[in-house]
Amino acid sequence: MITGKVTANLETIIELEIIGSSHSETIECIVDTGFSGYLALPSDLINRLRLPKVDDQEVILADGTTAAMEKFLVKVKWHEEQRSVSALKTDGNAISGMFLLLGSRITIDVVENGDVKIDTHLLIL
Repeated sequence: MITGKVTANLETIIELEIIGSSHSETIECIVDTGFSGYLALPSDLINRLRLPKVDDQEVILADGTTAAMEKFLVKVKWHEEQRSVSALKTDGNAISGMFLLLGSRITIDVVENGDVKIDTHLLIL
């Protein structure tokens, strides 16, 4: 089970281990159910971990505009297993999206310092 907390700004935060070609880092990551990708990672983390670039991807932002973002290959520790996923390069915070959560159950106590729990007991058909 992956656990986390709700911040004073009502952001759902979990810790993830991101594995690069040179080393790994444990980071705080915002769970964003409005983001349909796997991960968005800050450019400085991508550079430190020396993640390989895959290509550019056109994305639709929350305000409806489109933008081209660089996409990288990354390994993430997810429920005690390494998964290879894509990560978009961002200048903001690390974000986990719905494709990373696919097959999971997320429970959030939506109060400051509330518990966040992510289980993987769902069957994907």
